[in-house]
Amino acid sequence: MMGTIHKTGCVLCAQNCGLEVEVENNRIVKVKPDKSNARSEGYFCRKGMNIAYHQHNADRLKYPLKKVGDKFERISWDQAIDEIATKLKSIIGQYGPRSFAYMGGGGQGCHFEAAFGVRLMRGLGSQYQYNALAQEFAGAFWVCGRTHGKQYLHDGPDVHNTDVLLTFGWNGMQSHQIPQAPRQLQRLSKDPDKVLIVVDPRLSETAKIANIHLPIRPGTDALLIKAMISIILKEGWENQDYLANRTSGFDQVKSYFENFDARAAVKICELDFDQVREVARLYATRKSSLRYDLGIFMGRHSGLNSYLIVILQSICGRLCMPGGNIIPGHMMPLGSHTDERDPKVWRTVTTNSFPVCGAFPPNVIQEEILSDHPERLRAVFVTGLNPLRSYADTTAYEKAFQRLDLLVTAEIAMTETAALSHYVLPSRTGYESWDGTFFPMTYPGIYFQMRRPIIEPDGEQLEQGEIDLLLADKLGLIPPIPESLYQAAYESHAAFAKALMEYAMTEPKALKSMPFILGKTLGKAMGSVHLAALWGMLQVAPKSFHENAARAGYTPGPTLGEEIFQKIVDHPEGIWVGKVDPEKSFAEIKTKDGKIDLYIPELLDELKSIEVTREEAALVMPPQFPLILMAGRHISTNANTLMRDPAWNEGKRACTLAMHPEDSQVLNLKDGQQVKVTTEAGSEEIELEITETARKGHVVIPHGFGMVYNGVKYGANVNRLTKNTHRDQFGTPMHRFVPCRVEAV
Repeated sequence: MMGTIHKTGCVLCAQNCGLEVEVENNRIVKVKPDKSNARSEGYFCRKGMNIAYHQHNADRLKYPLKKVGDKFERISWDQAIDEIATKLKSIIGQYGPRSFAYMGGGGQGCHFEAAFGVRLMRGLGSQYQYNALAQEFAGAFWVCGRTHGKQYLHDGPDVHNTDVLLTFGWNGMQSHQIPQAPRQLQRLSKDPDKVLIVVDPRLSETAKIANIHLPIRPGTDALLIKAMISIILKEGWENQDYLANRTSGFDQVKSYFENFDARAAVKICELDFDQVREVARLYATRKSSLRYDLGIFMGRHSGLNSYLIVILQSICGRLCMPGGNIIPGHMMPLGSHTDERDPKVWRTVTTNSFPVCGAFPPNVIQEEILSDHPERLRAVFVTGLNPLRSYADTTAYEKAFQRLDLLVTAEIAMTETAALSHYVLPSRTGYESWDGTFFPMTYPGIYFQMRRPIIEPDGEQLEQGEIDLLLADKLGLIPPIPESLYQAAYESHAAFAKALMEYAMTEPKALKSMPFILGKTLGKAMGSVHLAALWGMLQVAPKSFHENAARAGYTPGPTLGEEIFQKIVDHPEGIWVGKVDPEKSFAEIKTKDGKIDLYIPELLDELKSIEVTREEAALVMPPQFPLILMAGRHISTNANTLMRDPAWNEGKRACTLAMHPEDSQVLNLKDGQQVKVTTEAGSEEIELEITETARKGHVVIPHGFGMVYNGVKYGANVNRLTKNTHRDQFGTPMHRFVPCRVEAV
């Protein structure tokens, strides 16, 4: 007998590839790729293949729990919400809204909770949202804010139309980051008319298939990009028309590149000058695009690297151009524009950190809690995140979280963070609730998929957004709702829309609490607060969304939102909801003059400091830590902390320290033995893997391991080895450049 087959999507990485899942007796028994999914087109990887291990595991939470002494006791939802709300009110009443932080707002597969969590945080008067966005992309998105006009306008390569793809610190064959990345990379590398160029210290899986691999010395990306810009200007390869018509401010920064010793810089990068010159020529003179990832985001000079990349793209005329780097359309921007020059935007009280795209960097929260400042953090609400394994410096996190007056975690499993909490609230998985993501990965089409529940919850789990709603209600953050609105929700969407508009015109607090109002009324009728939020979002979509939808064949006008909502619900495999106009790419640039602004005064001192002697001195490793650790590697056996049950990797060498044979000979170490890795933050033991793909002097550990499952720790937790203070001016941790030593256990 066969089970029921459902179309859904993967929740284990940002690609959310389409899946066909067979469910029998309320369990996932078989998974296949979904060929009808317009974004993944039948592609998936072994992570998607193994989502049953994410859904069904021994650590699943079923009921609300309260810590009593050092043990958890089951309590009712009413008691949990009642006690948490009372404690929150008391803490904020005594210490003010800066004492509260929300750690949440979406992971790899479930973004709808963010609408509710952010409203809850703001309703309590706080601006402190911490999440992974500011762990990885703060510098890059901050630069977008200055150069593109808004922090959420991120560009990506137009891979389908490009002739040259230049990549920095990105191993797309393993980490994806664009739809069907391995397919696209293999296509480019095999096409005699196209060129794939990979800049990476390691001989990564992507470097292996590249037409050109630049095995750069770790930590020298800024030197290399500055040298490439200098070479292009010296050779006269720059696009002068584009610079004159599409950019502003280049004259104020040009001098930093003109007398730069590119040859000496390339030598420090341990690369061949002629080969770097050829890469610069190909990028400047062909229809080229560029993709960079964590190797640069989390390396030395992270924010400056992003700035240099925008300058490189602009002098070659490759931004907002077909086959170059384009700004994709979106259903909903990933985060808000929070310019720290605006006095209304908060900074943290101890580290003076600011948010980018609305998110504060998770690497400063430990200091914000452990500080003696009267407005220090005392209460933290964590939703769908596991800071104790995902973010830098686990040891500092443990110390900080134990000092909190209130730590609440809403989660699907008993994570390491949940285990430290005062209250643990069980939430539904991405397969037990209506949910979706807003990653804008496609171009020119705008794709969206709303996953529906395909598994019945085995306990009292609630949708993440509903947990936020219950708390908001108990805290008095939702204005009174008339009975007529509840009735209209059951009548029809048209009747509800009319009643909602009338209510919003008479209730001044309605707009600020809209997700909660929708959740309490329409959410009740639909059986999902997330689905109600989707309906609401489509009713108030901006003019640009309507234009994109019309281009994709929808009927413009007041019923457009309803039409798209119904189509999304009717098509579990996902649909095209819009299409951007490739002829009007520059309309996406939101600077005052509509041009790319290449003058960022805050980064000029750092730009000036990128010269040979200074960088050479900074790259000398301290004697006690002679090796460079790359803390975090994307491989097919890791899935952040979303996979707790190690059985999905049985028989694989899933978590090892990769080391070059020459380094292992010097240290007299053998493949497969246990070694101890030590940094300024701490030590971890791990199995050694000796491989030619590693670079001499450079060792690598994957992230997403060290979880405690059924009482047993599996793999090494790389974040025991990363110090939260080892970060840049945006709060981004330098995970790709951690001084370390390795010795036999």
